[in-house]
Amino acid sequence: MRRLDWATLDEAGRRSILDRGLGDIFDPDLRHSIGALIDDVRERGDAAVCDALARFDGVELEPHQLRITDDELDAATIAPELQGAIDDAIAHLRAFNEQQLARTTDWSFESEPGLTVGEKITPIASAGLFTPSGKASYPSVTYQLAVPALVAGVPEIVVVVPPAPGGGGAVDPAVLAVCRTLGLRHVFRVNGPAGVAALGFGTESIPAVRKIVGPGSPAVTLAQVEMQRHGVTTMMLLGPTESLVIADDSADPVRLAADLLIEAEHGTDSAVVLVTDSPSLADRVDAELERQLADLPEVRATAARASLGVNGGCVLVDSLDTAVEVANRYAAEHLQVAVADAHVDRVVDGLVNAGEILVGQHTPFSAANFVIGCPASLPTSGFAHVSSGITANAFLKRTAVARADERALARMAPSVLALADHEGFPAHAAAVRRRFG
Repeated sequence: MRRLDWATLDEAGRRSILDRGLGDIFDPDLRHSIGALIDDVRERGDAAVCDALARFDGVELEPHQLRITDDELDAATIAPELQGAIDDAIAHLRAFNEQQLARTTDWSFESEPGLTVGEKITPIASAGLFTPSGKASYPSVTYQLAVPALVAGVPEIVVVVPPAPGGGGAVDPAVLAVCRTLGLRHVFRVNGPAGVAALGFGTESIPAVRKIVGPGSPAVTLAQVEMQRHGVTTMMLLGPTESLVIADDSADPVRLAADLLIEAEHGTDSAVVLVTDSPSLADRVDAELERQLADLPEVRATAARASLGVNGGCVLVDSLDTAVEVANRYAAEHLQVAVADAHVDRVVDGLVNAGEILVGQHTPFSAANFVIGCPASLPTSGFAHVSSGITANAFLKRTAVARADERALARMAPSVLALADHEGFPAHAAAVRRRFG
């Protein structure tokens, strides 16, 4: 692991570990390329989507082949143990999101005599879910996105997934099995950025949606950001993946190393940080990492070395209070707390910026990514300062509702008139004056 001492770093040195991801996503050349691709999809629809598949994925398809048919969904075959794992994960996700939804209800109160105000909560009309492919297949992403949308009651859900490169359009049967299990039938094989654009504009084959979510490469992430200029909403940002662990000398270095490698193996653009007040623990974890890296395939080990090296590393601090400060500045996508029981509550209470907080060494990131039921599509690149993971709430909107009687409006009238007159809106004022003229 790269090792940094927080106390001796100047602000530039601290930024070197806090800043991550945005440079690749907002690279000017990539932005120009993605902008051109989006414009092409807007103008040529399915033809542009097929051209992008051929150009970037080596997959030659005709427009009528973009949609994955019901027969393909029904024929998708996976091992029984994998189907059982998917069912287990979906059950946990449903439970979490149904509990959240039960706590997200319409409300109202009388703010003064004769004036009632509140909110009505309804699902958005449509959602597009992007499941990444390429480095690996991610059926877990499909259910992590789809179950919250279904629990929220979104009436139209569209799934897009890149096919295997050069594979004639084949999509991982496990992704199809998830869609079949959840009753999702609008499923399309598309290139990632082109698929995002197609979801935003709609094409001859692919329905337009109002919100697009899903993690992906910098190109996919940038496509989602760019589509916001065209009236589509999305989540900021979902990738590249990252994790941070706060640990003290009580942590088991074997488990700690194993947990650091979970997100580290994703890719050379991932970032993984250990924050500890124990140099001796850092030494033991370093030694254990070398042992465990030897068990990984070379492509995963290479990714992990980058994630824990130039992209991340170990930050030594003088206390757990400083560790909390560092974690809050970092605002990690995934955060684990591995400290002595006597300090757990103080550390967790102090953490306010994180996509998720996993407490203890029996709560590894992999369990949360796959089964626990908490959101696993979470804000990255520091956006956990201002946003949350994808849950049922991500697919709901709030509409304010108010009702005033004559008494309440008469009471408010002087305030309305004073503000309308000051801001120069005579019609605003007249609407009140004519009532009480």
